[in-house]
Amino acid sequence: MPVSSQPAEGHLMSTEVHLRLILVSGKTQDFTFSPNDSATDIAKHVFENWPAGWEEERVSSPSILRLIFQGRFLHGNVTLGALKLPPGRTTVMHLVARETLPEPNSHGQRNREKTTESNCCLLL
Repeated sequence: MPVSSQPAEGHLMSTEVHLRLILVSGKTQDFTFSPNDSATDIAKHVFENWPAGWEEERVSSPSILRLIFQGRFLHGNVTLGALKLPPGRTTVMHLVARETLPEPNSHGQRNREKTTESNCCLLL
């Protein structure tokens, strides 16, 4: 779950991960999380702490909130630590409402399907 603003005893460096979430509308909000928080944890926290300025974009459930980082959808169990985000610095991610996620290799599969047609010619 999201970390508090108080540093843990015995820790000299911050391990908090700062996220600036951007909606399709362009509205942004900063949040602070633990490296152990997953994409699902983040979606749930944002849903439960929906910013006042985002009321027009409110969604009905945290399960349809999706994070996009460096052009890729983050699947539910991916943690911020696994992304090797720099602690103490702000990382920008997009937050969108979407029912389903594309499969990790679905784009490549579509490309392979397109190339299965024949491209031969007959010389007389």
